[in-house]
Amino acid sequence: MKKIKLLALGAALCMAGLSQAAPAPKASSSKISGQEIAILTDAPAVPPRITRKHAAKVIVNLEVKEIEGRLADGVSYTFWTFGGKVPGKFIRIREGDEVEFHLNNHPDNKMPHNIDLHAVTGPGGGAAASLTAPGHSSVFSFKALNPGLYVYHCATAPVAMHVANGMYGLILVEPKEGMSKVDHEFYVMQGDFYTQGKNGEQGLQAFSMVKAIDEKPEYVVFNGSAGALTGDNALKAKKGETVRLFVGVGGPNLTSSFHVIGEIFDKVNHEGSTASPAKNVQTTMIPAGGAAYMEFKVNVPGTYIMVDHSLTRAFNKGALGMLKVSGDEDKTIYSGKVTDEVYLPEGTSMRNTVTSQAQAPTAKSKAERVKLGEGIYNTNCAACHQTTGVGVPQAFPPLAKSDYLSGSKAPAIKAVTGGLQGKLVVNGNEYNGVMPSWSLSDEEVANVLTYIYNSWDNGGDEVTPEDVKKHRINPVKHEE
Repeated sequence: MKKIKLLALGAALCMAGLSQAAPAPKASSSKISGQEIAILTDAPAVPPRITRKHAAKVIVNLEVKEIEGRLADGVSYTFWTFGGKVPGKFIRIREGDEVEFHLNNHPDNKMPHNIDLHAVTGPGGGAAASLTAPGHSSVFSFKALNPGLYVYHCATAPVAMHVANGMYGLILVEPKEGMSKVDHEFYVMQGDFYTQGKNGEQGLQAFSMVKAIDEKPEYVVFNGSAGALTGDNALKAKKGETVRLFVGVGGPNLTSSFHVIGEIFDKVNHEGSTASPAKNVQTTMIPAGGAAYMEFKVNVPGTYIMVDHSLTRAFNKGALGMLKVSGDEDKTIYSGKVTDEVYLPEGTSMRNTVTSQAQAPTAKSKAERVKLGEGIYNTNCAACHQTTGVGVPQAFPPLAKSDYLSGSKAPAIKAVTGGLQGKLVVNGNEYNGVMPSWSLSDEEVANVLTYIYNSWDNGGDEVTPEDVKKHRINPVKHEE
């Protein structure tokens, strides 16, 4: 009897241990209350937050369209789409919802299509159940068991071709407890495109399977085309507002290093997980067929550039977007450029030390003064104003044919001896930089200015040491 009791106790302990080790099963049943049609949106718009506190039956109607559209300036492409645009419609549901999915293949299409939703627990994510010929509609249903941000895409063979032609989008399964409120939510999705023509080659471009297999895209873009999120199409917010980005990568091949230049993500939910987010993230990795969402507050106005930080993709292939933030500046957070000064490290010959009158050779004629001035110019002035006197557009004003040198010699002498900063208009163009004062003797200033006045179709005047002595000043700010 004692032995039997011990065996029974051991069996009970064993069963208890198995019970503790086994993972909790997913909730496969929750009460469904009510029915609604899902609100679907085109990127970069996102459907509104779900405020209901119960699971519902949600009907999703999604149409597949094969359309010709813009890939880049002068470049068009035949996209295969979920809803008429790339990426496909944003779908937003709630954990526990019962989803009745209708996939409609437009009768004008040429190809059969289906959909694999990564949010679906079931074979193929719904792919087999949704294979649909042109002019037909397929219906299947699934239970939204796991909250998170998920990719969906076409999974009809050849799968890579269907995805490369733009057949991807995002579906958000909100957790039962809901999501925090933010001021703006935006939908951004990256994809790589493989055209037979080279990047920038004009006209309608066909898909290249060879380049797709080699994973060498001609274009890597946000929201279906180069420039889709720039200029008038840039995302917009106001200073002090909070922004949540839902970012996915359709692929079919490349992983994104997603970054917003000038911002730090306050929170990032990696790989679309609703678990505790990472904080203070600079760049987040998003795999092909994956997603992430991030939140941040915009504290400073300006234009923020969104990129794949594999930077040739951003600046050469199109993976670049903009977030334009309006509002008053806050110099305590970001000052902007305070000054722009010439940097002259130790030992440079760009700027002379103080030269005494005794050290400077004295010119005996105007021609000799021009000759001596040429050497001073090439040593001190040519780096900014160029050896041809043309200057640098938007940075350094021209000395060649310069209206600044017409009339009195005093402004030129004051500029060389006293420096110059602030707005200045030369030949009708505005400049706003800094010219340092130069430590040159009266003789040297006279020589270099005489060289300038007698070069590049200027007036031919001679500046004398007496002229320089009369108008020499300490550094002053140029009056606007």
